[in-house]
Amino acid sequence: MSARDTDWDGVRLHVVTGKGGTGKTTVAAALALALAAGGRKVLLVEVEGRQGIAQLFDCPPLPYGERRVAVAPDGGDVYALAVDTEEALLEYLEMFYSLKRAGKAMTKLGIVDFVTTIAPGLRDVILTGKTSESVRRRKKDGSFIYDAVVMDAPPTGRITKFLNVNDEVSGLAKVGPVRNHADTVMKVVRSPETAVHFVTLLEEMPVQETMDGVRELTEVGLPVGGVIVNMEHQPVLSEDDLAAAAAGALDTDGILRGVKAAGLEHDAESIAAVLAAEAGEHARRTALQRREKERLESVDRPRYTLPMLSDGMDLAGLYDLAAALRAQGAA
Repeated sequence: MSARDTDWDGVRLHVVTGKGGTGKTTVAAALALALAAGGRKVLLVEVEGRQGIAQLFDCPPLPYGERRVAVAPDGGDVYALAVDTEEALLEYLEMFYSLKRAGKAMTKLGIVDFVTTIAPGLRDVILTGKTSESVRRRKKDGSFIYDAVVMDAPPTGRITKFLNVNDEVSGLAKVGPVRNHADTVMKVVRSPETAVHFVTLLEEMPVQETMDGVRELTEVGLPVGGVIVNMEHQPVLSEDDLAAAAAGALDTDGILRGVKAAGLEHDAESIAAVLAAEAGEHARRTALQRREKERLESVDRPRYTLPMLSDGMDLAGLYDLAAALRAQGAA
């Protein structure tokens, strides 16, 4: 399925997951920028307490409150929220049990940590609940406050358990506020307005985790969005040179002549040897990427590709990635 099979019309909650090290926080931030372009208002939510969003947007650590962190291309705003489990639990206690004051005393005693440790499902309900509340929140005129919400979610290995909160709280509560809250969260998570996107690199383990994650979400009826290939390396050699480099059959004499022609007479042979080795590594990486791309063909979901940024990741690079997503119909 090509990227242009969908532009995600109607999706209001974009959950972004991926194996650690694939750049899922960067992709989530770029997606938020892409979705906000053209005058829309988007909330980017972080639930793991790493302050990765603040680092990407080069701003102070985020408080437990929604703060504008970027202006999107052609107008539009990106707001960000770093969900603090303790503060969210206090909100939860006040909302359902009118226990905010008691809740503050509980935090001093460490009971909040105790509760979320013995009942980790409750922690996930609180985190997903805060995000789903942002999706549902409306203005006085009935329109949504945010046009879309992007969640920088936990890694692929935990995403199904994290989102499938009904199963997680089944052993905690059959009725009452906890049960009702979980049901409300699941209505949002399972709706056509939600999509879970997987970020991967073109490497064996991330691709395998992506394939496993898509299958697991599908099996429990959670909505899968697109697969976003991050940091793809573009070939810099011709097909013939790639084949020769992979076989260790490059024209080393030609490389040596080229080094000398560039005026690098001193230690030219050593430089030529290093270049030949680099070419071989480049050929192997290119072959690996092509193999993993073929494996991803079995995943029947839209696929988007983001390049490796030669200048590294900074705020300008984030806008470049957002533009790449928009160009592929991702927003």
